[in-house]
Amino acid sequence: MATRGGFSSKFGFIAAAAGSAVGLGNLWGFPFEVADGGGAAFVLIYLVCCFVLCFPVMVTEIAIGRKTGLNPVGAFKSLGYKNWNIIGKLGVLSGVLILSYYNVVAGWAFGYFLELVQGRFEIGSEFGTFTANFTKVGLYAILFMFATAFIVSKGIASGIEKAAKILMPSLIILILMLVIYAVTLEHATEGLQFYLIPDFSKINLEVVYDALGQAFFSLSLGMGALITYGSYVSKNDNIISSAALITLADIGIAFIAGLMMFPFVAYLLNGNMDQIPSGAGLIFVTLPGVFETLGPNLGVIIGAAFFLLLSFAALTSTVSLLEVPVSYLVDEHQIRRNRAVWLVALGIFLVGIPSLLANGGSDFFSQFITYFGAEKAVDFMSFLGHLANDTFLPLGGLMIVSFAAYIWKKEQLYNEIETGNSNFKGSFIEKYIGFAITYICPVILGMIFILTVLNRFFGIDLLGQFTA
Repeated sequence: MATRGGFSSKFGFIAAAAGSAVGLGNLWGFPFEVADGGGAAFVLIYLVCCFVLCFPVMVTEIAIGRKTGLNPVGAFKSLGYKNWNIIGKLGVLSGVLILSYYNVVAGWAFGYFLELVQGRFEIGSEFGTFTANFTKVGLYAILFMFATAFIVSKGIASGIEKAAKILMPSLIILILMLVIYAVTLEHATEGLQFYLIPDFSKINLEVVYDALGQAFFSLSLGMGALITYGSYVSKNDNIISSAALITLADIGIAFIAGLMMFPFVAYLLNGNMDQIPSGAGLIFVTLPGVFETLGPNLGVIIGAAFFLLLSFAALTSTVSLLEVPVSYLVDEHQIRRNRAVWLVALGIFLVGIPSLLANGGSDFFSQFITYFGAEKAVDFMSFLGHLANDTFLPLGGLMIVSFAAYIWKKEQLYNEIETGNSNFKGSFIEKYIGFAITYICPVILGMIFILTVLNRFFGIDLLGQFTA
């Protein structure tokens, strides 16, 4: 029987789980979602979503993992509900698909770090050429997957936990250093005002929907990652406090990432915050130009530090994404961890080759599919994101909370949470989690799933009709 190992301390678990939550979604996705959502108003909704919707789901996932001590597939079988292991299988599939393209984007960040170390600020204007270069980007993706697999192959305590204890403090120090510098730039005040002063006129159903989606993906919910990490947690640990600290770490890092990003953007735009570029354009196209204006020496230092920060954040997430299918092979098929890691890493890299080619490297994969009612085709990487991230994750979260509330029964969940937390029974938190997983989470996640499927794949924008 293959040995599983476990986290050596509560701090190790929190650092690893927070690392899973903190990734490109915080440092890249969150700032441009804020920009699209009208600034501080989006931030407020995001905070509410994290605690009202996401926190109960996180607690449930960790509890299921710790109760069973198994991967997402084995967990449901161990609880006596073999047919419900479809949730775990969906989670494993989601992790594989997301990692296959996430590793490509992580390779971009790592590649930009190497380019800016050499002072090649023009890489921003060459973004399209860069992503279309299969050989160069493929090499960066291989290096990143190798680093991910190396960490996971070392096991839980000696690999994932040890790496998280180094990467997470390093990531926080890097962000804070960049924040301190960014707020000294000209027009930083305009950027901070846009970010911190709410414009409630911007709030509509679409902004709320985007905030919910961002919060859910950012916290690594619905894919079995926290069931997997929960399976390595000691029975003495307090699940509620751990989940709260993980959520706060994710929110905190996303928040200070905004304090870093918007002064940089305001500096570039001379304080005109109505012209913020979004998506990849903000990070990979625009910011290298900002760093170049800082001068050849300071620009290299700040620019390289920024993309090293992105790489660290990506690595903490790719590690958790790889651990999900690895734990499945170790538990269910008794494959030795080291062999399972390298087999899965190779397989996921191969699955990711179409995503490597989807940004100009291949016409077929760059114009992969046209959805019903759409005018333009989407590339393969975007298709996987729409399928695995936007669709499978809320579906997985919906199935997990529905299982806990209606099949496994809340009393079983409460008993597991009470282990390590003697004050849980009868508390407000107990009542809230029970109410949330019974009513709030299934309704909201079900709505997100339905609206996303209709909008993404059939061109039916119900939110737009209500918002208009």
